[in-house]
Amino acid sequence: MSLFNLAYARATGGAFVLRIEDTDQARYVESSEQQIYDTLHWLGLDWSEGPDIGGPYAPYRQSERLDTYRPYVEQLIASGHAYYCWCSSERLAEVRAEQQASKASVTGYDRLCVGKTREERSALPGFSETPVVRMLIPDDAPLTFTDLIRGEVNAPRPDDQVILKADGFPTYHLAVVVDDHLMDITHVVRGEEWISSTPKHLLLYSWLGWETPAFAHMPLLRNTDKSKISKRKNPAARLTWFLEQGYLPEALRNFLQLLAYPPVDEEHEVSTFDDFVANFDWAKVNTVGPIFDLKKLDWLNGHYIRSLAPEELADRIVGFAVREGQWPEIPSPADVDLLSRAVPLIQERLVLLSEALPKLAYLFTPDAELTIDADMLAQAGDDALKVVSTAVDALSGLGEWTTDAIQDALRGALVDGLGIKPKFAFGPVRLGITGSRVSPPLFESMELLGRESSLARLEQLRAVL
Repeated sequence: MSLFNLAYARATGGAFVLRIEDTDQARYVESSEQQIYDTLHWLGLDWSEGPDIGGPYAPYRQSERLDTYRPYVEQLIASGHAYYCWCSSERLAEVRAEQQASKASVTGYDRLCVGKTREERSALPGFSETPVVRMLIPDDAPLTFTDLIRGEVNAPRPDDQVILKADGFPTYHLAVVVDDHLMDITHVVRGEEWISSTPKHLLLYSWLGWETPAFAHMPLLRNTDKSKISKRKNPAARLTWFLEQGYLPEALRNFLQLLAYPPVDEEHEVSTFDDFVANFDWAKVNTVGPIFDLKKLDWLNGHYIRSLAPEELADRIVGFAVREGQWPEIPSPADVDLLSRAVPLIQERLVLLSEALPKLAYLFTPDAELTIDADMLAQAGDDALKVVSTAVDALSGLGEWTTDAIQDALRGALVDGLGIKPKFAFGPVRLGITGSRVSPPLFESMELLGRESSLARLEQLRAVL
């Protein structure tokens, strides 16, 4: 939602407002607010107004605006559009259970409290000392509205929604209507699960005599099996998950654009956020829940990684490694330098930032601590000892320790000298240098390791063989 909100705000010269809607105190998690700031900033979705930067309509936390809502609740009660309800949670649960058991065609609150005084209601069962306030939904409630994305939309008839809870906090429905009006919000962009709530909001705007904003209800994302994405079951439903996995923000932005919107250029799926903004049109938004295909995101992320200058990619990898605890908060300059020189070895095949250090782990492992894969050692071949010994001899007297010199020396000794095909000749050497038969380019790796470490590792493998 934030991506499309910001795109439209920028396309029209408007302001993107960040508001913390924390009226549900039972579900409030203190750390979540900072997480919202951090992840939106990381994704490059910066706001014009918000709790952290202020603005002309502050405060922007609903929990700090409680005095703002109460007068409108009183106005709705006085005009007959709302009423006090003293029903206990136990009684409400019983009503719901009875309606489900009888398969009633009309469900929701049964209006026991409508028209009653506190004294009259207290004489009946299921009384609670502290009341809530409910909307009194009329028979002719507006159930049709125009949506920027979907055109004319029909919504189900709502029941008498609670607008002020027993703890004095407003519910979402009242708070957003009041705040959107007072903050001069012209466009409300939210998920399609809120379509059923729109009639309640339209009534509140009408009763309070306010102009209604435009609504745009975005489609909900779906898993590859077309089921709705669940935060409990799918970690990708958390924005922080992408940060933890090592995706680039520009790749994720591009991916999110494509989920509910056609490519800016029909022939190319890669496009910048600025391109997206320049061509933005609500009519192009897809109304069908898009499939959340991580394979496409991986492809995009790989593309953006390959597009970075090696120095920039190295900086991103270091930042990720420090943030996710792969490296200490202040990494050693030697390790940073080695990583910078090693990045070109993995850049073409790197998909996630999280893969970088594991792919290069052999470069940062002390020679004596390098572990050689046992299964690969068993498959090294009958000629492995001869290959490694010949390689040691060929490299020991090498004058210039460069990629080309190392390659020429090994090719001459193993391929030409022993008559072994390259894919078999270099396998044992790779095993000794990296601990695996699959690794980044061998000769470049040996140059980075240096003569002493490379020969020490080959000697260790020879001893094992």
